[in-house]
This record gives sequence, C-alpha cells and structure tokens, in this order.
Amino acid sequence: MISDRKLEHLLICKNYDVNYKKTTGFEDIDLIHRALPEINKENIDISTDVFGKKLDSPLFITAITGGHPSAKAINKELAIVAEDKKIGLGLGSQRAAIVHPELNDTYTVVRDYAPNALLLGNIGAPQIELAEDAVEMFDADILAIHLNPLQESIQPEGDVDARGYIDSISEISRSINVPVMAKETGTGISSEDAISLENAGVNFIDIEGAGGTSWAAVETYRAEGRYLGELFWDWGIPTAVSTVEVVNSVNIPVISSGGIRSGLDAAKAIALGADAVGMALPALQNAYKGQEYLVKMIDNFNESLKIAMFLLGANNLEELKQSNLIIKGETKNWLESRGFDTKKYAKRNL
Repeated sequence: MISDRKLEHLLICKNYDVNYKKTTGFEDIDLIHRALPEINKENIDISTDVFGKKLDSPLFITAITGGHPSAKAINKELAIVAEDKKIGLGLGSQRAAIVHPELNDTYTVVRDYAPNALLLGNIGAPQIELAEDAVEMFDADILAIHLNPLQESIQPEGDVDARGYIDSISEISRSINVPVMAKETGTGISSEDAISLENAGVNFIDIEGAGGTSWAAVETYRAEGRYLGELFWDWGIPTAVSTVEVVNSVNIPVISSGGIRSGLDAAKAIALGADAVGMALPALQNAYKGQEYLVKMIDNFNESLKIAMFLLGANNLEELKQSNLIIKGETKNWLESRGFDTKKYAKRNL
C-alpha cells in the first residue's frame, strides 16, 4: 500500500544515514570577501516575491511528507513554522490521499495551520488526472510535478515506464489554473532537460541536485537485496553543477536544493543564479524534535545568509546574484567539460 511506503520513507529518513557520499559541489564555490562592504547588516533584505506572495526568506521547505496518518503531526509542525516565518512549504506526493481519501487530512492540515503561506502541491509526471484534485485538496498556490526515475528504478514497486513525461507535463501546465513547478527528487536536472521543461510550460524548476538525501539510499534500506541501491547510491548531478547548468539555460525562476544545509550554502547557490533554495531532510528531522527546533533551524539559516551577504556587500538577493565568486575543483572541471564559462563569475563587478 502507498501509505505504508510513505511511513517507511519517513522512518528511514529519521533513523538512517541516507545522505550522498559525494558532495553538493558547494565546497568548490568560494565567494569573494569584501573588506569594505559599505552596507549596514541590519538593513539587509532577504525577502522575495513569488506569484504575489511575499516571503520573508528565500528558503523553501521542499516536498517531504503526507499520505500516512503519522505524517499529519509532522505536516502540522511544518505548517505552523511556514506561516510564522513566512516561507514556502512543499508537501509530499498527493496520490496516496487522492486514491485513499481518508488520508486527506495528512495534507489539508497544512492549510488549516498555514492559511496565508505559499504551499506547493505534488504529483508525479504521468498523473494528469490527479492535477486538479491535488490543487484543490488544500488550495495549493503552486503544483509541483516530481521527477524520480532513479527512485522508481530502485524501489521494488517502481514505475519505470517514463514514456510521454514531457507531453504529460505540458498537458498539466495547460490544464490547471496555478503555476507549475518541475522538481527532481535528489539527482539534479541537466541543461538539456531544463530547456525541455521550460518548453513544456513549467513556471519554476527545482533542481534538487545530488549531495543531500539519496533516494537510492532510502530504497536500499527498503529492498531485500541492497546491491542496486548501493551501486546507484551516488548517482546524479551535484547541486552546484545543476544550479549553474539550469540557470544558464532557462528564463524561469530556479530553486536550488539538494544538500543545502545553511545560509552560506544558500548564498553560494543564489550567487550562482538561483532565485531561492530548498531544504527537506533537516526540516523533517527537526520537525520530529519539535517546533522550537524548526524555528531555530530557520533563524540560523536566515542569520547565516545575512552574514554572508554582509561580507559580500549585498543589500538584497538581486545584489547577491551579482557577487563575485570562484568556481574550482571538480565542479569547475564538470562545468567546463559541459561547455559552461566558469570565469565569468569571478569579475562581474570589475
């Protein structure tokens, strides 16, 4: 049953190390320090606007959970903090509740406790018939379409027929009255796929690159035989690489997620061109601990982002996007092998 699988995913993420062994690539990004920032840190503005909703921070809690009774309490905690801190919140795949309506409240609880927050619905690419129900379930502001071919390949009950995904995404984008976001689930998006998604009509892309939670790792703990999950544990495009590939290939907003763990990581992602960033696993783990831990996580994120911006002389997110930085190491090698100019980031303001 879908609901049982949802519970297994929650418990595995809570109790096991499901992180990638390889890194996000952000360690290869060095922001250029300004000894003369010429700004007042107290006046730094990290707010952003997303389709008419003002967010106090560029942080999204990206798709985590729903579809099992035990998920209701987690989503309640996440909703309370999203409303209070004015950040975006994504929910897990809604198919479970659409197929089993008795699970609806594991999702609708978020709108009950976050009436004004930016909330993201979630369905799979081939699930055209679920799109309207997913939006209406909790009055979603954006509908996310998740892409998870690696996870489907590893999990025992996975759907590995990916034919027609682009046509399906295009149909969903045309048929619903809210913006559509395409999102990976931890293995990143290439420039080629980003262009195809933009052409299909999506309004946002969340790259969800490699370096954070590995869903091959999660499925490894569920599978009877661990060979495939262990073999593909580190599959994917590192988050820093995917961020550069996508922002240089499309003209729609990009969320950088996958292993983002601090405001400093966020500063690097936004300086690379992302419009916002997402975190999932840290939010889930802190939600289990309680509201005060979630609040502390977000406060620490916002403060570390502001410190990074102060040290770069950036008053707001648009100025942060123009900060100078150096791309080195494996990230530089990857991007240059793919034809991207890494030197242009070093002298933006000279």
